[in-house]
Amino acid sequence: MNEQQFKTRTKQLALRVIHLVEVLPPTKTADVIGKQLLRSATSVGANYRAACRSKSTADLIAKLGIVEEEADETLYWLELLVESGLMTAEKLKSLMQETTEILAMTVASIKTLREKYNFQNPKSKT
Repeated sequence: MNEQQFKTRTKQLALRVIHLVEVLPPTKTADVIGKQLLRSATSVGANYRAACRSKSTADLIAKLGIVEEEADETLYWLELLVESGLMTAEKLKSLMQETTEILAMTVASIKTLREKYNFQNPKSKT
């Protein structure tokens, strides 16, 4: 997948979440989760765009790390929608799968960059 295709895919994720948030039930809980979900899901694409403008490999890895965190957070809020009973798992299955795939591709890219350029993972114990 090339840069433009991934930009499109992350933007589509954001648009899907925008539409989802608009149809959440009008409750305090749905409002709070919806705002958090909207923030994290729209940040995935925005931060990927920033990563594409990185000035160095280290900068790229750092910015992709933010994409990873935001995608993982998006999954968390989607899981809460299901587990709280606000949405059914079936309705969110496709959206959760897409978010999982974006997260996996981001993690793979970070790993490849670290290996290729011999960068250490700051989270590792070695």
